[in-house]
Amino acid sequence: MEYNQEALELKGGWLNEDLIQHFSNFAYFAFETFGDRVKTWITFNAAYSICQYGYGFGSLAPGIVDPAEKPYVCGHTVLKSHALAYRLYESVFKPIQNGRCGMTMFTTWYEPGSDLSEDIAAAERAMNFELGWFTNPIISGNYPDVMLEYVGRKSNQEGLTKSRLPIFEVKWQIALKGSWDFLGINHYTTNLVQASCDGAPGWIGDQDTKAYQDPNWEPTATALFKVVPWGFRKILNWIKNKYGNPLVLVTENGYSENGEGGLHDVRRVKYHREYINQMLKAILLDKCNVEGYAVWSLLDNFEWISGYSEKFGLHRVNFSDPARNRTPKSSAHFLAKLYENNGFANDLDSFCEECLN
Repeated sequence: MEYNQEALELKGGWLNEDLIQHFSNFAYFAFETFGDRVKTWITFNAAYSICQYGYGFGSLAPGIVDPAEKPYVCGHTVLKSHALAYRLYESVFKPIQNGRCGMTMFTTWYEPGSDLSEDIAAAERAMNFELGWFTNPIISGNYPDVMLEYVGRKSNQEGLTKSRLPIFEVKWQIALKGSWDFLGINHYTTNLVQASCDGAPGWIGDQDTKAYQDPNWEPTATALFKVVPWGFRKILNWIKNKYGNPLVLVTENGYSENGEGGLHDVRRVKYHREYINQMLKAILLDKCNVEGYAVWSLLDNFEWISGYSEKFGLHRVNFSDPARNRTPKSSAHFLAKLYENNGFANDLDSFCEECLN
């Protein structure tokens, strides 16, 4: 069997459960080949984006537009693939390699749009439908109750004989439950939420919510990634309270700019200073169990369907030069100093003020 994307997609991609065993074979090769050096493994990065944007909205590969059912089928296959790969690592490789294995979730913070009880409930549903969709199964063995209830009820109202959200057999619930050594989190922004029953069948309509953003929030080059630092602390606390304070690694957090950008990227410095400050409050004041923080990204690179038009990098890459010369921006110097100090120190504050002036 060929293991390139086209060959797998011709077989149905993540809609085909044959990929579960293929992924396990791939994971076995990776663990066996690199496990003596690699001690932290992530089975899937941003499965929500893979499934919702790839099989629902169709804006990412493989470009399928079927929001009612296919994102849920994709997610079901991905979660089973994760479970099999995790149990493989746990039983065969972890005892001799002494590493750890987890899964990374893309997640926005959903803030109630008002103090109305229906909007507060809508925001909680939105959190469960996005972060809970993939986190709940690996923590407790099944989808969030609210997803099972809402998708099941709406499927019944549509005249379907079974829920559009697939059901895990008991053996898969057992395999999924506890299939994590850490929880990876990719976080960039916040949405406001209000209750709404106007949506068509699918991930958005099923949850009876409407998400939007405050037009006064600072924009970035990525339309949906408004700068909202306070949402970072809230989402870390939600994870702590919902899932019993699991070990969290922040695997992505970053700021995008248009075009070539400049080396003096003051807005990116400000972004990371403010987001890291909120993360430190969650750690030091709220006792959230966060162990690591990785910036997206080290270099300007190819950003999904945006290509090279959006730059997240701490280092500018000269794409017109065949050598692809790389030059550190102000944000690289700022974060290097922060990492060296393992937090904010007086000299870092002075350095940051110099960057921002």
